[in-house]
Amino acid sequence: MLVLGIESSCDETGVALYHSERGLLAHRLHSQIAMHTEYGGVVPELASRDHIRRVLPLTESCLEEAGTALADVDAIAYTQGPGLAGALLVGASVANALGFALQKPVIGVHHLEGHLLSPLLAEPRPAFPFVALLVSGGHTQLMAVRGIGDYELLGETVDDAAGEAFDKSAKLLDLGYPGGPALSKLAEQGDPKRFKLPRPMLHSGDLEFSFSGLKTAVLNLVQQQSPLDDATRADICAAFQEAIVEVLTKKCLAALKQTGMQRLVIAGGVGANKQLRAGLDDAAAKRRYQVFYPPLALCTDNGAMIAYAGAMRLKYAQHDYSYGAKPRWALASLPAA
Repeated sequence: MLVLGIESSCDETGVALYHSERGLLAHRLHSQIAMHTEYGGVVPELASRDHIRRVLPLTESCLEEAGTALADVDAIAYTQGPGLAGALLVGASVANALGFALQKPVIGVHHLEGHLLSPLLAEPRPAFPFVALLVSGGHTQLMAVRGIGDYELLGETVDDAAGEAFDKSAKLLDLGYPGGPALSKLAEQGDPKRFKLPRPMLHSGDLEFSFSGLKTAVLNLVQQQSPLDDATRADICAAFQEAIVEVLTKKCLAALKQTGMQRLVIAGGVGANKQLRAGLDDAAAKRRYQVFYPPLALCTDNGAMIAYAGAMRLKYAQHDYSYGAKPRWALASLPAA
């Protein structure tokens, strides 16, 4: 089965073609970072309009790379939620219009399920069951995953997610938008031991997270050290990143111990962080756990993860071409495949 996947939940337009036997055939991604940088954050109306401009040319490019025609597509998957309502509706309307024109089934995919399953597009692939750490945009969650759709929420952030803390702290340090990647890069030049930052909920005894206080600690440090020189800015970045990595690593290990599982999957944009990968790999190796990541190109939002998740959920495809967006949608509410 050949599935066309469309991702348009926020500020990246992703399109991909996934074949159930041949794997990922093609994927294209357009980022809106340059457009939103002027405003210091995502402007929803501009995001929606840009998705409209990009989605069909990206689809044509994928079809050309895969050497196939639109008529050969067996099903169309799109991100139904969560995300920005207007942006989601662009992908939903295009997917259902194509489905109606081709008389092919259409599948609404949960954005976080796409991230959760994205490591299955890499080699080696994790086998079920596993613990998954979802660190994507506004989400930081630990899930017990026993199969497609069999998800148990173990813990999540009670305020700012890790990705939000990265971006907000980067803004406090005048690192531009989006600040998370810039903060991580600058942290490589800093001394993480110069400043001591808190590790929120590290010893809470549960699998919940909280990163709002860490962001506030960065604000206080910036005010104390102002005006910041380059070395101080790098040292704050290094201390911040080390705090995030320590909390995420300890909570992941606690989740593995609690569930008795041996495999850990990391998914989402923060999963591309070098220090997080190194910390998790080292901690897991000492305890004989296995850690799996999506390919770096598939850590951010992308159409490949939506096409794959859609292929896994073909039996839930709709044929009446009625659609809607789900800006808020609990991952644990999904049915088992």
